[in-house]
This record gives sequence, C-alpha cells and structure tokens, in this order.
Amino acid sequence: MNSNKNNEQGAIYKASRFSVAPMMDWTDRHCRFFHRLITRHALLYTEMVTTGALIHGDRHRFLQFNATEHPLAFQLGGSNPADLAVCARMVEDYGYDEVNLNVGCPSDRVQNGRFGACLMAEPELVAECVAAMTQTVSIPVTVKSRIGIDDKDSYQELTHFIGTVADVGCNTFIVHARKAWLSGLSPKQNREVPPLRYDVVYQLKIDFPHLTFILNGGVTSLDQAENILNRVDGVMVGREAYHNPYLLADVDKRFFGASDEPLSRAMIVSLLIPYIQEQLKTEARLNSVSRHILGLFHGEPGARGWRRYISENVGKPGADESVILNALKFTVHDVY
Repeated sequence: MNSNKNNEQGAIYKASRFSVAPMMDWTDRHCRFFHRLITRHALLYTEMVTTGALIHGDRHRFLQFNATEHPLAFQLGGSNPADLAVCARMVEDYGYDEVNLNVGCPSDRVQNGRFGACLMAEPELVAECVAAMTQTVSIPVTVKSRIGIDDKDSYQELTHFIGTVADVGCNTFIVHARKAWLSGLSPKQNREVPPLRYDVVYQLKIDFPHLTFILNGGVTSLDQAENILNRVDGVMVGREAYHNPYLLADVDKRFFGASDEPLSRAMIVSLLIPYIQEQLKTEARLNSVSRHILGLFHGEPGARGWRRYISENVGKPGADESVILNALKFTVHDVY
C-alpha cells in the first residue's frame, strides 16, 4: 500500500468516528449539503445505488455531488464482482472518499437482485466482490452488514463472514447491531423488531482488534455515541440525524476536537438560501431540498409552525426560497 493510500485511509478513519448512515430516499445530495452545513467533519454517505443503475442508467445523476460534501462515501449494491469493480472505479473517478458495499439491506427488492443482507449467507462471494473492488481502486473499500440473517445468526457464522472478507483486504466493517429477517418482516420492522445486540459488535472488536468496527443501530444521542466509542472505533447515526438534524451541531467539537462554535439554526437557513436558488434554476423543485430540513427546529419553540408552513406552501405554483424565509418567522431565531 502506498503512502497516499495510507493517508487517505487515515483521513477516512478519523471521519468515520462519527458518520451519518446511508438511507434510501433520504440521504440524497440535497440532504447531504444540508447536513454538511451542520457538521464539517462527520462522514456522510449516499443512498445505496445498484451497479445496474450506474452501468445502464444516468450515472451522472447518481454520482454528482457538491464539493462541500467531503468527506463522503458512496454505497453500492450488487453481487457481481466485475460489475462492482467497474462501479467502484466510477465512484473513485468522481472523487468520493470511500466506496461501501451494502450487505445489510433486507428488502424484498434487494433480495431479488441478490444483494444486500442476503449476501451474508455467501461470505465467499462477498470476499470476491471486495477483492475485485480493492484491486481496482485506491480509496478504502468498506462493508456494511448486519450481525446475522434468519437462522444464520450464530457468532461463529458472523466471525466467519468477517474473517473471510477481511482476508481479501477489507479493514472496516460497519455493523448494524441487529439481525435481519429476510422473510416475514418489512424493512421498517427490520429496523425495529430484532433486538439490538451491541455486545456482539463489541465482541467483534475484541476478537479482531486489527480491524475497524463502526456500530450502527438505535443511536439517538451524542452521550450514547460517546459511550459506544469507548468500545469500538466509530458510531453511525441514522434516522435520528434525519428527523433531528441539529443533533449534528455538537459533533465536530465533541468527537473531532473542533474549536469553532456550531452555526445557529437560522444561520444554516441563511446559507441554504443561495443553494436553493441555484437548485431552482435547474429542474429541481423546492420540495427536493425542503423535505430534508423539516426537522431543523425539532424540539424548539415554533417547530410545528415551521414544518406546517413549509408543508402547506412548498407545492404551490412558483414556490421558491421565500417559503423557507417565511417559515423562519414562526421560530425563535437570531438572524432575521
């Protein structure tokens, strides 16, 4: 491994101390631009994109991002090693900092395409996929998985999976600390019904001390995240970061030693306005951005008025950035 790759992996390892999970239909480029205004250092992830979409579809639509989004990882879905290698190269060429293989999504659509959590039953195939990717790109290749699937949920089976994939060059595993039921539970139920088993992820770190483990699942506060970081290398927050995004405001000081004070909510809105104006010059609609910021004032006076005003006016003809500015009047703020 050359020194440049070592430096890149070191930078991503630092960023992965705290990351925002890839979430389908949520963590698109508008969401990530918004999150980056709140935290400069947390690692952000794209939604999962399949290899077929990149190879046969409009790859620029899936791969484009704003330069301010760094550090940024791209999540791929697929199970064909050659296709994954081709797509990993696309990801690297577009300037992403990491490429992640999804081995954790339990939806029927994903299973039918033979990718996501069902691949945990085929560790050798996952290893082939990771090997093809690592031999093609210089950016880190990581894997996001569950702790098991269906009746294949023993710790021995999990360590076999981790060891097999690590042997071909994967050094970082993001582990959703729940098993997945591939039949009988919806994706939403799979995020809530199987019990959280943080102890399993903690044991992985003990048994594979040379590998990097990032824990995902059920993290709802920075105090909780700090406790988790006493046991593993990183923590990934999902739905809480989306519904209560200002949770991210203290991340840089708390986990990355930043000295700057976080931006206020109103300042974040003021910085979003030129971005919204620029997006509206394209085919983007106001809702493409505004839907991601509804939770900005979560728990604050006026939060309900903020959400309601945006929701009631965003779809009206000619809706523009003034909708957001008018909604701000319902909140307690320090700029407007």
